Amino acid sequence: MFRCTHSMSIIAAVSTLTLVVSAQERDRSKVSDQYKWDLTHIYASDDAWRAAKEKLTSEFVKIREFKGTLASSPARLADALELSSRLAKEFTRAYVYASMMSDTDTRVSKYQGMQQEMIQLGAQLAAETSFIEPEILKTDKATLEKFIPSEPRLTNYRLYLDDIQRRAPHTLSDAEERLLASSGVIASGPSTTYGILSDADFPYPTVSLSDGKSVRLDNSGFSLYRAVANRDDRQKVMSEFFGSLGKFRGTFGSTLNGQVQSDIFYARARKYNSALEAALDGPNIPTSVYTRLIDGVNRHLPTFHRYLKLRQRMMKLPDLHYYDLYAPLVSSVDLTYSVDEAQTIVLKSLEWLGPEYAAGAKRAFTERWTDFYPTEGKRAGAYSNGGAYDVHPFMLLNYNGKYTDMSTVAHELGHTMQSYFSNKTQPFPTASYPIFVAEVASTFNEALLIDHMLKTIKDDATKLSLLGNYLEGIKSTVFRQTQFAEFELRMHEMAEKGEPLTGDALDKLYVDITKKYYGHDKRVCVVDDYIAHEWAFIPHFYRNFYVFQYATSFTASAALSEKVMVGDQEALKRYLAFLNAGGSKYPIELLKDAGVDMTTDEPLELTIKKMNRVMDEMEKLLK
Repeated sequence: MFRCTHSMSIIAAVSTLTLVVSAQERDRSKVSDQYKWDLTHIYASDDAWRAAKEKLTSEFVKIREFKGTLASSPARLADALELSSRLAKEFTRAYVYASMMSDTDTRVSKYQGMQQEMIQLGAQLAAETSFIEPEILKTDKATLEKFIPSEPRLTNYRLYLDDIQRRAPHTLSDAEERLLASSGVIASGPSTTYGILSDADFPYPTVSLSDGKSVRLDNSGFSLYRAVANRDDRQKVMSEFFGSLGKFRGTFGSTLNGQVQSDIFYARARKYNSALEAALDGPNIPTSVYTRLIDGVNRHLPTFHRYLKLRQRMMKLPDLHYYDLYAPLVSSVDLTYSVDEAQTIVLKSLEWLGPEYAAGAKRAFTERWTDFYPTEGKRAGAYSNGGAYDVHPFMLLNYNGKYTDMSTVAHELGHTMQSYFSNKTQPFPTASYPIFVAEVASTFNEALLIDHMLKTIKDDATKLSLLGNYLEGIKSTVFRQTQFAEFELRMHEMAEKGEPLTGDALDKLYVDITKKYYGHDKRVCVVDDYIAHEWAFIPHFYRNFYVFQYATSFTASAALSEKVMVGDQEALKRYLAFLNAGGSKYPIELLKDAGVDMTTDEPLELTIKKMNRVMDEMEKLLK
């Protein structure tokens, strides 16, 4: 989980790393405890959470005592930063409990209310601490440089203090900072509304499949049934699901427009040239990294189209439609794994990373860090949350027994272990790793898993299926997420020009970009009209300029994992150091230390080369 130290980011930073996966709901009371997370590790009860929250709230007044005195001495500054950090740590712990209790069953209004309380409390805490950065900025830089060596406690805050100076042109007056901090509750409205509508209140359709089975197409049901073997069923599932979203495109357009307008408001308030610049300046990432990714992926669309043509060939289809993209590449292979089997296989695949990693990973399964199965009302998708610094990370899954679900276990375990090592190694102020590097550890684990599977399976059909899964990973993580990133960029640019973001406008923008990526006009893959509504299915658009980091992280992890899997011990050492580094440096520097430079085209170029090698191998097997 990502956590920032400066006050304005407290609410936004309490976030989760999420994938959408398939699910079949079951009665939670009938699920064995060993497959459910135990949130009493955070607080023994809701009453204990309430007591901790009230105690935390009562301590907010203490920070006021430091206002106007931060530059009086090194000890005074250290006292203030330590108190602010402790309050942030306790707030995050309380927020994690409330949010995960709500995610366990999104229908329970009590936990929705607790989460809302924490959002309000986060805005209050941000307002109380909002004087810190402007006051530090007023302090002479030479004075701060003298403070740090004379007060050992300030060592943990060196990066933070340097970062305040770097962001000086975008830091406002005390009163303005307090006003922006107080607006956090309002800013969370579009995302909260979308989440409740999407996860709890939306009237999802029910369809009858060719076998006579009637299925409900909520988010998890859609993710499952869009991959069925019968082509007519796939077409029906996708058209009904997206058609239902399209009927509410006005509402979804309104919530997404609200999110974009919020992004633009904060960017302009802080004197950034664009929402993109504002979003990337926090982690000190050049905007060129974002635009370079979009340009590079567009340059390599012919490679993506080669994959789509290979999919059409393997599925023996006269033409390829968007609704064919999730069906099994090899219909004769049905890779299914129980939760226990998945745990064993995943742990075996991670042996490359050494005994300490293996021991921590096993704890995630045996000590109830993980909530495995889909149950009624449970949040869709999957995530890892490492925000409870003094406890341990947690994982939410919706495990449905397919290879992709096992791969998701490995993926989320990557996040979990990075949080585990970072929290264990780093002090709280530098424990939270930047979002830009967050998907490296997760996709690294996916690469180790598929490498292990390919080495242990001899059957050609199964190998083809697994190689196809690897290509699916590149499709969904590099090409699809960059497609989303381009949509997100163009959407913000439209709003910044004063153009409306209605549901219809978003439909047109989305389908035009999607047709370009999938080669619709070249008849590579037919993008049917109802795909225009798919943007309403993507929750990540409510986290501005987030999704591109899936693609950059995948390309980084591909470069790093290749070295580890050929036995390069120095590469392994650098990678493990990266997992322990948390947020002790800016993300570009963290990855350079690990062995990859994200300001260049090299990571993407290496990924595309490997993609072509895999397709070459698959074509040999097909012959």
